[in-house]
Amino acid sequence: MPPNILWIVTTQWRAQACGYAGDPNARTPCLDALAAQAVDFTQAVTPHPFGPFARAALLTGVESPQNGVRGYFDPLPPGTRTIAHEMRERAYATAFFGKWHLSERDPGAALTGEAHARAVVEPRFRGGFEFWEGFESGFLLNDPWLHGTLLPVPVRFRGYQSDVVCARARAMLGACARPWFAVVSLEAPHPPYGAPASGVGARDPGRIVLRGNVPRGGAEEARCRSDLSGYYAHVEATDRAIGGLVGALPRDTIVAVTSVHGDMHGSHGLFRKGWPHEESVRVPLVVRIPGGAGRDGRTVSLADLPRMTAGWAEGSTGLPAAGDGGARISMPSVVRLADQCDRAWFGVRTAARKLILNADGSPWLFFDLERDPLELANLAADSSRAGEIAGLSASLNR
Repeated sequence: MPPNILWIVTTQWRAQACGYAGDPNARTPCLDALAAQAVDFTQAVTPHPFGPFARAALLTGVESPQNGVRGYFDPLPPGTRTIAHEMRERAYATAFFGKWHLSERDPGAALTGEAHARAVVEPRFRGGFEFWEGFESGFLLNDPWLHGTLLPVPVRFRGYQSDVVCARARAMLGACARPWFAVVSLEAPHPPYGAPASGVGARDPGRIVLRGNVPRGGAEEARCRSDLSGYYAHVEATDRAIGGLVGALPRDTIVAVTSVHGDMHGSHGLFRKGWPHEESVRVPLVVRIPGGAGRDGRTVSLADLPRMTAGWAEGSTGLPAAGDGGARISMPSVVRLADQCDRAWFGVRTAARKLILNADGSPWLFFDLERDPLELANLAADSSRAGEIAGLSASLNR
């Protein structure tokens, strides 16, 4: 019997913000327990540190803009081949639950609030999933509106969004008689960080341990502490929701937990995502598969997940080949929202190095991640590194 396979995809959960990763602020007992019996990809990255671009790459295995998503408001083109088509061809039942963020959207409409949360995603924009129940976006972390296969018009469900979506998925998957592949997509721990977090209280801002690259003593530190006080509450609440879902499934279910991108949270004086720094680009990725456990230090991209998942369905580990050729990362366009990165860029990240080029191909950032994991020294203009930079630049054209 082919294994059931579940992706749990969160939003804005950076790799550093997990207890098993050593974050003293993070209370993530469920993910910690999962990581202890799974493969922990310690160098996993998002191909694009912004929601729609990353989601399109995750579902298709094709990076943006080649998958059709070049701008923030671009939908995933109807008819695009996704992991749902791949798994349906393997006789899997396919289901999607939660945040979609890949449908047609009005650039002039409000990004947050009930109107956006109630926007109906037409079937042609649902990526080929047989069962679909979710919402486009709206950032309502409580009392979400859901619609889809069994809900022709949006219906409001009371409760914390992560709890509601995980409970709906748990009920539907538990009744499925065929091998299934499912995606459970959660908005948390995305802003608004001050929203209630299922009874988990906000942290004391003064007691939060900051990363070493957050400027101290000014507005950046104050904002960072304020944001993180709520962020870690949503991390804890969503960890609990994930634990309830995973714990209710058969033990032989293959489970992958990740996030579409991280959050700068004041590192380098920056906030939110779109930036090429580790806090924005590196994401958690733990995969519970038969015979797999421990840490894997090779760089993998979320764009690798469809290929890996096809391998799991066929009985292989689906793990990447030996070596670390790195992963391509980019922002295909500028998203003109507050705090976001001010330029388009592209580059490559290995476990040891990161090279970021401007849109015209000129070097912007180069970091020696082995010696400088906090990315405090930009070596792009260091003549002694010219050979390394040239070699990594050439790899982007292969």
